[in-house]
Parts: sequence; structure tokens; C-alpha cells
Amino acid sequence: MLAAVDRESRARLLAALVGKFRDLDLAEDALQEALSRALKHWPREGIPRSPEAWIVTVAKRAAVDELRGEQARDRSAARVGAQLEREPVPEELRDPAELAQATATEIRDDRLGLFFACAHPALQEEDRLALTLRFVAGLTTTEIAHALLMPRPTLQQRITRAKARVRRLGIAFSPPSGADVEARVPDIRRMIYLLFSEGFARSTGDSHVRADLTAEAIRLAELLEELVPGTAETRGLIALLVLSEARRDARTGADGLPVPLAEQDRGRWDRSALQRGIALAERAAGMRGAGGYAIQAAIAAVHAEAGSFEATDWRQIAVLYGMLEAVDPGPVVRLGRAIAIGRASGPAAGLELLDALGGDARMVRFRPFHVARAVTLAELGDAPAASAAYERALEFAGNEAEVELLEASLAELQHGSAGSAKR
Repeated sequence: MLAAVDRESRARLLAALVGKFRDLDLAEDALQEALSRALKHWPREGIPRSPEAWIVTVAKRAAVDELRGEQARDRSAARVGAQLEREPVPEELRDPAELAQATATEIRDDRLGLFFACAHPALQEEDRLALTLRFVAGLTTTEIAHALLMPRPTLQQRITRAKARVRRLGIAFSPPSGADVEARVPDIRRMIYLLFSEGFARSTGDSHVRADLTAEAIRLAELLEELVPGTAETRGLIALLVLSEARRDARTGADGLPVPLAEQDRGRWDRSALQRGIALAERAAGMRGAGGYAIQAAIAAVHAEAGSFEATDWRQIAVLYGMLEAVDPGPVVRLGRAIAIGRASGPAAGLELLDALGGDARMVRFRPFHVARAVTLAELGDAPAASAAYERALEFAGNEAEVELLEASLAELQHGSAGSAKR
């Protein structure tokens, strides 16, 4: 029934409520109350013509009721409630039962202001990321924990602490101006990147890809470019996301299982998006201030320009990863470089670098690391070690489609090894 209000709609509604009440907890509680009432009313009365308008109206009333109940402890709450009562309410929104003529365009999109609030420098970096992914993107705590390579209980503690700090400092839920904007843009870019990554390869659920998240990330990146135009890194980020999204249709098969890059039908790649992405990547690379995202876009462009997996210029990709590691020496970048060198110089060279990453606790919890080792070991003919790496990969979080593919790869490897032993 609530499918009429998708994740994007909920994120916009939450942002609108936060913008109105300046309280993350109150906005969340009010939205949840409105959704609960929708589950009761909509089966009997039908889905309103504008589900968002219905929900935001009910949520505002629930929030005002909550504030009125706190008047004795917080007089400012009473002032907020009075202010809301004075605001004109559109005729069609006077009562949720009268929403036949309402339209979704009446719900303002306040996510950009919420974006900047979540990126406030008074918050720790990981807290900023967690808040944005939770409240702007609407990801679950499990999805965010995967995106940040962080245990779920730790993430929940971060979100609770960050919300309390936002409330205590009175951080405004509106875009800042001047130098403050530029100071917060790098964090916002990273948040957008993590949002796209979650949609590109889901951490949970049945399907491998979530097109709504990748599309939202691209939209937010383009919105950021409009707000702070002419930056190499934002343009590079857009190029990277567009080039990655261009491969979406080829990344899963008819059965919904992931298709590795080496096996993808490149005829299904979106040529128009690839051309746009390559052009953006070239412009970003030539701009002053080009950094990590511009380099990643260049890597994606090399893949896009290759007619086949075998024709890919892996040496150039390895060089680009070396450049990327110089500005972003994180474990995931080091993993990408190890894979690229393995393709350029042979699997033995790649395995040596992969094994060197095994001492990083973050990498040990990262499923793609174990998958990379499994594939490399299989190419070297070490089936038992490759099987062990696949089994290790299956111990960690991932979507069900990915699990099914890994189980099939493991079974095929073990079957082939058993066959060889019999001969």
C-alpha cells in the first residue's frame, strides 16, 4: 500500500519536516506516525491522489501535537506550534480526506539544506556521512554500515550522537553561503558517491542494483554542480557516476544475477551516456583542482573506450590507480590498483598485492576483497585456495543475487577440481 510513497518521496518528506521543525527526531517520529495512519486509512479510503501531500499534512499535525505536549518544558515549542497554526494551509490540504485535488508539487524539496546541515564541520566526518545517508538518502542502518565499512551497532551509536550534537549546536537546516559552502562541498561529494555505490551494488536485499539510488545520486551531483559550478571534482564525480550508470543494463542478466565486467555484453552499454561521461571526464581532467574523482572518472573512461575486456588498457588503469592512491590511499583504492596490476602484469603480481592488503581489518570485512582473491587464485590454478576465498567472501554482507552468483562460482570451481582429481 505504501509503495505509492517510495524511498525518494520519504526522503523529500523527511527533509521538508526537518526544514519546518528543525528537529531530526521529531521529524522522523512525525513521518512514522503519518505512515502508520496511512496504513490504517488508505485500505478503506483508497490511496489519495497525492500521497505525499496527505502524509506531510498528517505528519505536520502529529508534530504540532507533540510540541504542544512539551509546552511546559519548552516554551519555544509552543511558539513553533503557534507559528504553524498561523501559516496558511492550501484549501485542498485542510483535511487528509479532502486531498482529491492535491498535487505532489506542493511538497517542497528541502534536501539540499539538509545536505549542508549534515555536512556541518562541527560534526565528525563519519557522523556527517552517516547522517546524510540516513536522512537525505533514506538508507537503512544496515545499508549505511556496509557503505562505511562499519559494524552496525557502531553506526547506530554514531547517528544517535550526531543527532544530539546537531540539536545541541542549533545547526541550521538550510544551505550556507560564501566560503562555508565551498568548505562543505567535499563531504557532500563523498556522501553522493557512497549513495551511488549502495545503488550500484546493494549491500542487502534480493536484487543486485537499485536504479533509484544511482539516479538520485546523479541528480544530487548535478544539483551540487548548479549550486557550486565550475569545480573539477564535482564535474569528475558526475562523469564517474554517468559512466558507471551507462553500464547498468549489462551488469545483470535475465536471471537478475550480476554479470562480471569481463562477461558483459558491451552492446547493452548506453552509448549516449558513455559519450557524455567521457566528455565530462576529459573536461574535469583538464581543470584546475582535479583530484580523486577526476582520476576515477578517467579510469571509468578507459573502460568505456575499450571495445572488449581483453582490449582494455590495464596498464593505463594501473597508472591512474597509482595517481589515485597518492591522493586517496584508502583500502578500496589499493584493492582497485592490485586488481589492475594483476590484469596488466599477470595474476601472480596481483595476488602479491592482494595478500599485502590482508592485514587491514577494514579490508578483511570487505566482500569484494575476498572475491578478487578468489578470482585471482582460480586464474593461477589454485582451486582449493580459490574455494576458500569464495567461502570467506560468503561470510560477509551482500545482496542475495550476489550470494547466488558466488555460490554458483564456488560450486563450479569445486566441481572442476573434483573432476581433475578423478582424472
